[in-house]
Amino acid sequence: MRISVLDVGSNTVRLVVADAAGGVPLPVHTAKWRLRLSEQVAPGDPLPEASVEQLVRAVAAAARTADRWGAAGPLAFATAVVRSAPNRREVLRTVRARTGVALCTLPGEVEAELTFLGARRWMGWRCGPLALLDIGGGSFEVAFGRGRLPDFVASLPLGAGRLTHEFFADHGPPSPEALRAARRRIRHQLRDVAARVRWEGPRTAVATSRTFQQLGRLCGAAPGRHGPFMDRTLRRRDLREAVSTLAALPASERARLPGISAPRAAQSLAGAVIGHTAMKLTGLTSVTVCPWAIREGVMLRHMEDGPAWWAEATRLTDDEAEEAPPDPVPLRLAQQGP
Repeated sequence: MRISVLDVGSNTVRLVVADAAGGVPLPVHTAKWRLRLSEQVAPGDPLPEASVEQLVRAVAAAARTADRWGAAGPLAFATAVVRSAPNRREVLRTVRARTGVALCTLPGEVEAELTFLGARRWMGWRCGPLALLDIGGGSFEVAFGRGRLPDFVASLPLGAGRLTHEFFADHGPPSPEALRAARRRIRHQLRDVAARVRWEGPRTAVATSRTFQQLGRLCGAAPGRHGPFMDRTLRRRDLREAVSTLAALPASERARLPGISAPRAAQSLAGAVIGHTAMKLTGLTSVTVCPWAIREGVMLRHMEDGPAWWAEATRLTDDEAEEAPPDPVPLRLAQQGP
């Protein structure tokens, strides 16, 4: 069986086509389209017509690519940049009507559950009770669990793109006041969730997302060309130094640093501040940078539970969405043992 997953993120639209034999998703082709949607819209504003047009073209190209590689229509979802847009229903309808791809949005808590599943499968059962941190463009997800799926999850409006808009919008070296204000916001939003993680006492902590991967490289982890099986650890003390390094530079110069790409240079400082503050509040001195995240979690859930779970996870159709609140009650995915 060959499946495909399409992830519409704040910066990039990513497609993964994988063979699903043997219980492990083995990628056979990946593709990406860099749209930088988060740079085109402020948090809470509607997606502009030009951005929707870009999105339509990228999703259509992804569907054609998946078909060429012998995969069925992709399991397609959009993260916070679309989920939080006031015109998200119109955006989803437009994409579906013009591409035939049933793009949906998932509650942030469901994204966290799926990301946790991907990380759990990558790390294995030997890691024991597991804490997960995931920095997106519009939201920050935290999860903890002892089994296949997490015992608790949280999705907070603390994405790297969102905080960049709010505190570091001029892209120059920020003032000490701006840094302190950003940290206060993170501490206030994360306080209760961090207390729960400390109380649970995880044996292992992992960090996922492109933001954490780039920060790990900045702090000395092996480059991506060495492959996914290299152990990559991000230490809190190194991340604290990275915050100082990034804050001393304008965004245009941060891309010269190891691991920091030009498209993400502007939000790299916000990502570092979020990551360091979260690790400090949760009491984590280090995290393992995990290469598997939400896309792998979607594939694994599809392989392990069959296609019915996706229909349930995305059960809010356009017609139903008209009657639903903007932020539906999070769908709790069924807990299962190993």
